[in-house]
This record gives sequence, C-alpha cells and structure tokens, in this order.
Amino acid sequence: MKIALTACALAVCTLVFAPASVAQVAGGSTTVGMRVTESTQLALGWSVKKTLLGKTIYNESDQKVGKVEDLIISPDKSVSYVIVGAGGFLGMGRHDVAIPVTQIQDQGGKLVMAGATKDMLKALPAFDYANDTAKRDQFIANTEQDIAKAKARIAELEKSASTAASDAKAKMDLQISGLQIDLKATEGKLSDLKQATAKRWHEFEASVNAATLRLRKSIDKAVG
Repeated sequence: MKIALTACALAVCTLVFAPASVAQVAGGSTTVGMRVTESTQLALGWSVKKTLLGKTIYNESDQKVGKVEDLIISPDKSVSYVIVGAGGFLGMGRHDVAIPVTQIQDQGGKLVMAGATKDMLKALPAFDYANDTAKRDQFIANTEQDIAKAKARIAELEKSASTAASDAKAKMDLQISGLQIDLKATEGKLSDLKQATAKRWHEFEASVNAATLRLRKSIDKAVG
C-alpha cells in the first residue's frame, strides 16, 4: 500500500556520517548493530520528498536492501524514522520496518545503510499504523489520567482552603493557582495532539510530555 506524504513531511531532515553505534528500532525491541553516528549535521535546503521518499536504500556493498515508503516526523519537524519496505514485488509481500534516520547515510545522493541486508530488515518487527494508533490512544489515556488527578487535587485544596486559617489559605490559593495554570496548559497541548491526524501525533508528543511533567510536579508539591 502506498502511503501519501503529509505536507508537514516537507521539512529539512537530519542525515549522518559514519562510526559505530547500536540503534533501537521503532515499534519493537529488536536492536540492530550498525556503524553510525548520531550526527546533528543538517542537510540544509534538501526537501524530504526529494531526499528520502521513494528512494532505494543500499548497503555498503551497493546491494539494494529496501525502499523508503514513508516518514515519521519528530516535534522539531525533522525526520526521526524512515519506514522502509523490504522484499516483495509490486507491493506484494512487502515487510515495512521503522529505521532511525541516523542509520541512513547520504553518499553522493545515494542512501546507504551500512551493514544492512534484506534478510536483516525482514527479521525486524513489522511497522504498521494500527500499532502506532494504539500507542497514541494509550498516550492520550495516560495524559487524561494525570489531568483527572490534577482536577481532583484542586478540588481537595479548594475544600481545605475554604476552612483554613488566613496564612494557610493564602498558601493553598497559590498552589491552586499554579495547578490551574499547569492544568490548562496540559489540556491545551493534549487538545492539539487530539486534533492531529494519526500520522502526525508524534509532532505534538514532546510538548504534551513537557506540560504533563510540569503538572505532575505541581500535584506533588501541592500540600493541603
């Protein structure tokens, strides 16, 4: 199945250049030993569509190992993973896997994944959007649990503040105010994520995580 590139994917991507590392493959626990560098070099002016999508990936022996079928975009609008189709013919029997973009090197316009083979890619966990959607649903559910805890804590503080002495009430009012600010921020970030398409939710994941972390700290600090 050919997957269309979203407009957001037309961003600048990060490519890499050489030595050794081991990378985790998205959607599974399998690790692949590769000679790669977690490079921060930016390939300025290269559109993702031109540079990656639809391109064949080779190994260092110039053997074809797969084709870039889709992309996963990180919150900073760079490509974090490429979805590589391994094996199959005319779309039949293809095995899609998610490979960190840092495993892919640009060598004179050719995409190279050192040490890779078709058999190795076929042995990796298959990537599918159904599994990613399940992760999205779980992420949303976890965030909503934190939001519910914050609301419950605010209600407890408001109840305690209503009968507290002036000094204690002033302290609790400040805690309530801080919690409400962090709660509103988390709800806003989560709303943005919910409105995103299933393929784009990762773009909002980091901001929701950051807001939720602040909210949890506010809950822990709040003492009635």
